[in-house]
Amino acid sequence: MTYVKVCALDDIPDSGVLGVEVGETPVALVRQGHQVHALHDVCSHANVRLSEGDVYDGTLECWLHGSCFDVRTGKPTGPPATRPVPVYGVKIDGDDVLVSLDNDGDS
Repeated sequence: MTYVKVCALDDIPDSGVLGVEVGETPVALVRQGHQVHALHDVCSHANVRLSEGDVYDGTLECWLHGSCFDVRTGKPTGPPATRPVPVYGVKIDGDDVLVSLDNDGDS
């Protein structure tokens, strides 16, 4: 698996989200303390950026129609979305956040 440095840990708001690009792939990074989750940054329902939404109770809520996705699995936890979004592997190396698009979320 290939991991790519995408940002510093402090760039991601605590209990918040940051949108980044890994190559041409949009990725939403969700921080919960020292743990970071990476999800595909496009809602499976409305094709808008999830990183513009809100994080609460382990979910990322799409700002447009309110679809919620589990930050660990990418599975929808509330309508109108019915399809999951891909999740990606994350490693923390010192203060750096690295993401791998090669796997499906074994962080």
